[in-house]
Amino acid sequence: MMVQPLRSVDARANPSVLGAPEHRLAVLLNANARQVDARLVKFLSHVVPEQDLFLSRSELDCRRIVQTVLERDYPVVMTGGGDGTFLGVVNEMFRQLETRGRFAGKQAPRLGVLKLGTGNGLASYVNSSGGTEGILQDVSRARAGKVSGQRRMELLTVDGTRTPFAGLGVDGKLLNDYLWVKDNLGRGLFKKLLSGPGGYFSAVAFKTVPHYLTNPTRVECEVINGQAGQAYRVGPEGRPVGEPFAPGARLFKGELIMAAAATMPYYGYGFRMFPFAGQRPGMMQLRLGQLNPPHVLANLPKLWAGRWFPEGLHDFYAREVHLRFSRPMPFQIGGDAAGYRREVTLGMAAESVELLDFHPSVQ
Repeated sequence: MMVQPLRSVDARANPSVLGAPEHRLAVLLNANARQVDARLVKFLSHVVPEQDLFLSRSELDCRRIVQTVLERDYPVVMTGGGDGTFLGVVNEMFRQLETRGRFAGKQAPRLGVLKLGTGNGLASYVNSSGGTEGILQDVSRARAGKVSGQRRMELLTVDGTRTPFAGLGVDGKLLNDYLWVKDNLGRGLFKKLLSGPGGYFSAVAFKTVPHYLTNPTRVECEVINGQAGQAYRVGPEGRPVGEPFAPGARLFKGELIMAAAATMPYYGYGFRMFPFAGQRPGMMQLRLGQLNPPHVLANLPKLWAGRWFPEGLHDFYAREVHLRFSRPMPFQIGGDAAGYRREVTLGMAAESVELLDFHPSVQ
């Protein structure tokens, strides 16, 4: 990720130069994202003042730009470049807002998500518009103060990183394979072809599926409820069923192909992987999968829409869980491959974020 100003930034800029306070916003674009090109930047420069438009370059730039955003007291910050871009900004922002940080005590700005990434799980969640025209309309509406819809989204914390979703197993394997394909094959003439959907398809066809044809798909796993509070099994209607699990109790023990959790419903491409996420304040949806790949493929449309609840799919509400596998499993945080892990603790973060919702009904 991260951010570098379109031109040099004067942190002492007079707020009056930046426009009326209620209409001020910063737009942060990941210059490494496939959809962020010179044409889009040029169009955005016609609707966003130059001093409010930033391009993503590196983590060091992100630190500097978030500092500028907080110094200028932007009430709204919009990110473009995918879920990873958004999470990079959010994590840096909360680091600088921590008790010992330079901006301790300040309130975090509201956040908007532009549909400029590969999977765009967050963009689906807040109904962001696609295409150049839609993106420009979303930014223009936000600048004009015409986005009345808002969503408060809680976050998970994993190894100190805040994210709306994370998981181990098949989903992490696919993301690791996608990175391998992009880094090793997506060069020269193949760079554009093997980025985005083409890269995911290639990863599935040439890495993920062949792996599971020759290797076992299930791994022994134990899931323990953390000490933060009770956990609950969730039924197909999204309501707790049965007796609650006490802190420290075992939620599950057996073979799995995936264990993942989220505070929002979507993975990328509109995949409603967690249909109950966000419905119970202060709790994540934990989803454990024991399904066979052929069974998943045969019911993929219903799974994609969040309407498939077979016997081998186990859902829980929890505040903290500890996952322990019998061998290292592919791991992903917020849609970004994070190597392999044998154990991991997922908990609810203390912070939450306020998001702009572009749904037409709230215009």
